[in-house]
Amino acid sequence: MKIIRLVAFLSALLIGKPGFAQSSIMQEDFKPSELNQPGKEFPQVNSEGRVRVQISAPDANYVQLDIGGVKYDLTKDENGVWTGESAPQREGFQYYQLNIDGASVPDPGSLYFYGAGRWGSGVEIPAHDKDFYALKNVPHGTVAELIYFSEITQEFRRCYVYTPPC
Repeated sequence: MKIIRLVAFLSALLIGKPGFAQSSIMQEDFKPSELNQPGKEFPQVNSEGRVRVQISAPDANYVQLDIGGVKYDLTKDENGVWTGESAPQREGFQYYQLNIDGASVPDPGSLYFYGAGRWGSGVEIPAHDKDFYALKNVPHGTVAELIYFSEITQEFRRCYVYTPPC
């Protein structure tokens, strides 16, 4: 009975919290994906993990972005250029494709990757902790391999010795 009351209390507390509601305003801080073809501006990714694609298809009747098993409709401008965004995606590499009048095709703006038995487009959703794993110019020490005779095992052994910078 105590557990039921606790769950009911926590549920009421969380439902009433305004901080848990998602904002319907999309962040307009889109940047080209690091997996784009050289010189291509699209696809783009924003800080929320949304993917924005753009393709020129003036004769198409409809175009969709197909990512994460969900299709998102794109809108066409007066020049025949289709643009649209996805919902936020999970961090890491994502396969996607464009659907033009029913035909699934790779996005010419992204590099192509082989997976699921076919070539397709890919986009990288940056991780929130990507800086931790990034290469940095920091002072390095040295690692030396030493071979020595062990009195305990009566055989030659090897060890690695790390010496810090300086």
